[in-house]
Amino acid sequence: MPPRKPRLRTLAPLVATADSRTVPPPPKERDAELGTAAHRAWSLEVRRRAGWKCEECGATGVRLHADHIVERQDGGALLDPRNGQALCTGCHTRKTTAARAARHGLT
Repeated sequence: MPPRKPRLRTLAPLVATADSRTVPPPPKERDAELGTAAHRAWSLEVRRRAGWKCEECGATGVRLHADHIVERQDGGALLDPRNGQALCTGCHTRKTTAARAARHGLT
């Protein structure tokens, strides 16, 4: 009879998987520089300059985000009004998602 080959045993995972349906994500934390008085003034200036409407779709009477045209992570200036645009929530989400995808080479 030939010699028996040793068998590899598998180990149980050391970290349990989290079920995202029952485990809430950690709370979102705002970057410290976005809570300053200087940033609030920049945001107000950007939205006021846009006439309180979305610069992408023209929506009025909606929540506007003062968005950095060139994102800070991509080298955009934090408080330069020329690097700001007022966007509604939908346009802001689309723009930010596209910028992040491009940053990670997904486009």
